[in-house]
Amino acid sequence: MIIGVLKEIKDNEYRVALPPAAAETLVLAGHQVLIETGAGVGSGFQDEEYKEVGATVVKDPSDVWRKATMVMKVKEPQESEFKFFREGLIYFAYLHLAAEPKVTKALLDSKVTGIAFETIQLDNGALPCLAPMSEVAGRMAVQIGARYLEKENGGRGILLSGVPGVPPAEIVIIGAGTVGNNAAKIASGMGAHVTILDINTDKLRYLDDIEHGNLTTISSNRRHIADAVKDADLVIGAVLIPGAKAPKLVTREMVETMKPGSVIVDVAIDQGGCIETSKPTKHSDPVFKVNDVIHYAVTNMPGAVPRTSSYALSNATLPYALKLANLGFEEAIKADAALAKGVNTYAGNVTCKAVADALNLKLVPLK
Repeated sequence: MIIGVLKEIKDNEYRVALPPAAAETLVLAGHQVLIETGAGVGSGFQDEEYKEVGATVVKDPSDVWRKATMVMKVKEPQESEFKFFREGLIYFAYLHLAAEPKVTKALLDSKVTGIAFETIQLDNGALPCLAPMSEVAGRMAVQIGARYLEKENGGRGILLSGVPGVPPAEIVIIGAGTVGNNAAKIASGMGAHVTILDINTDKLRYLDDIEHGNLTTISSNRRHIADAVKDADLVIGAVLIPGAKAPKLVTREMVETMKPGSVIVDVAIDQGGCIETSKPTKHSDPVFKVNDVIHYAVTNMPGAVPRTSSYALSNATLPYALKLANLGFEEAIKADAALAKGVNTYAGNVTCKAVADALNLKLVPLK
């Protein structure tokens, strides 16, 4: 198979789908890997490193699009890339189609096979290709929140840990999945008081067992969320329903009860956000205020730490890319039920129920 890796063109997105070592694995398996010039530079990988492992560096991105059977990227395609779509092309990346109607339409109109990292799902419900970026985003959310709580950045002027004689910051995390778990770990380690809410008591029980002292677990409902948000210095939105739009669990009215200079980091913004007052932002212009509450809602948070993120992502996605390359699309999805769940569009149809429901489109099951 010919696998194409393109430079990310989303605002301040520096990750790359394949580091050189991952590209080498595909080359050694007998496949051709085309790398757009400079695709890895943002993550610290030079073109020469790709050449050394047998990949072909291509100057013109249109040549990569034209020759590749499968294009691997990190983020969803941008509008300027729609013109390269063609029937039968495999696009393997994070797609977040439930929140991207224009991208969905472009994939359907051109009959591109869209495979989303974020909906590849194991029998136990785990999301192996989403987990590493959720880990990164969860950990980043705390350090981002800490930065914007500083007075010079418009915040309340609060140190997360407090100091002897001064109480620590109050951090509220909505959702105890991978993002919430990692956010809680970092926030607790920094000495903040953490309240985490989820509807799954088993997840809360696990966190209660491993985190001691400064973490409080609460069963999630509207009243409990409202009470927690009102007292929070930092709220982290960490809700995920695989493939679907995130529910708006923190309402505008709840945000209005928050203290001036408090901070919201909505990690769920990729899927539409779980904070009613959120809207997507970019690394180049990451925050806005509603009722004097700072909102950070960058849709590609891990892009700020691209070297760590690119390695972590390819560790998870490479086995699936290798299976697609070795077996071809149809045999690969027959052989791997988890990979089949990653297929969101095929032959002009929506094949993912969560996407079809979110965008009011007809579902055509993949089988």
